[in-house]
Amino acid sequence: MSNHPKPSALTWLILSIVVIALDQLSKAWVLAKLPEYTAIPVIEGFWNWYRTYNTGAAFSFLSDAGGWQIWFFTILAVAISGLLGFWLSRTARGDWRQAVPYALVIGGALGNVIDRLMHGHVVDFIQWHWREHYWPAFNLADSAIVAGAVGIALFGLFDGKRKAKGP
Repeated sequence: MSNHPKPSALTWLILSIVVIALDQLSKAWVLAKLPEYTAIPVIEGFWNWYRTYNTGAAFSFLSDAGGWQIWFFTILAVAISGLLGFWLSRTARGDWRQAVPYALVIGGALGNVIDRLMHGHVVDFIQWHWREHYWPAFNLADSAIVAGAVGIALFGLFDGKRKAKGP
């Protein structure tokens, strides 16, 4: 007997493909239209378009490590995406609270992998700030990863409490 639900949540990978497509289209626009390292206000005092690059991970972690980090983060993202894809195959299609966060993380991770392999860095362009306090620039792939991770944590917490209580 198989532990795989029929039908599985693998069809949610369509969401991953949408995330990758939107991420890559937005980055193509950024590379074609935005000047490097120049803030272009979208909402004055809060949100800028700001084209910059990240050779590391979140908050430029290991960005000055000499180049090996590009391959490390690429392999890590592919491995995590593979694991989440495996978990999707063991998730029921209708269990959107588990499937959507997995699909978001997969799409975001692979969107940034494409950047690393094509450019040697990740293209970031969304910059939020309050007065002179700036949040590190990010992109749509990063947003999908964060939203997916929050979903995994929240839905896991709430589902865990519901399962502990019983029906």
